[in-house]
Amino acid sequence: MSLSTLWIGLRALHFLSVLLLAGSAFYTALLAPRRYRPMLSQRLALLLRTSALLSLFSALLMLATQTGLMSGDWRNVSDSATWQAVLSTRFGRVWRWEIAFALLSTLALLRGTLRQNLLLCSGLLQLVALAGVGHAAMRDGWPGLLQQGNHALHLIAAAFWAGGLLPLLLLMREARQIAFRTDAIRCMMRFSRYGHLAVALALLTGIINSVLIAGSPLHWQATLWSELLVVKVLLVMLMIAIALTNRYLLVPRFRLAASNAAHLFIRLTQLELLLAIIVIGLVSVFATLSPA
Repeated sequence: MSLSTLWIGLRALHFLSVLLLAGSAFYTALLAPRRYRPMLSQRLALLLRTSALLSLFSALLMLATQTGLMSGDWRNVSDSATWQAVLSTRFGRVWRWEIAFALLSTLALLRGTLRQNLLLCSGLLQLVALAGVGHAAMRDGWPGLLQQGNHALHLIAAAFWAGGLLPLLLLMREARQIAFRTDAIRCMMRFSRYGHLAVALALLTGIINSVLIAGSPLHWQATLWSELLVVKVLLVMLMIAIALTNRYLLVPRFRLAASNAAHLFIRLTQLELLLAIIVIGLVSVFATLSPA
């Protein structure tokens, strides 16, 4: 496996783990009713623990891989001078913070009353740091800060939406238990309510980011970057169609006798989650390409 291929795979793994971490922590720190948060934290403990550890593991490996890519030889990964040179670059300076925030997420796994809030904050900080590398970091000064701020909002909105899908599936199972039914349903309804805003924000910031990177779509060249972006947009639109179908066609039918609406809701949400993973993979590929 080449370092470039390894980089793309690690980038996808890191994005996915951070999105799942932040998306899950939104539930346990904010969306769940206060009395239900300790119980939901236990239910999502494995997901939170795995995503936090994977975010740290992938961040460290990404730094090592970038060291090999920048030096042109993977054997330089063991050279301290090469590491210092990479850490002095823009990527290196930003990635120090990414690793620090990922480490903070793993430390937040320790028991404590503020653990869920700390997990959410550290996950969001990782997303903000991610906006400091890649195409979003192509400008300097105030234009660069505005572009990175827009991209950070895009990632946070995507984390709430796509990162919240797997916990949503777990909550559907929780809602079958009488003891937790009311709180689980209330939690899901809050996700649905604020999910509308998250989807709208993800679309708006995504459009702005694409224009800032490549200019008006009317002037885009037929490159692999633009083609993959079109595929991404189509997949996202399909995800939105699934979300609207779930919310406005299936949810109102949950209480109907002999209805399979809940089963179909779960299957469509699983499909939406699969599409989100594919989108993350696409982003990890065309983030390494030039728009021109």
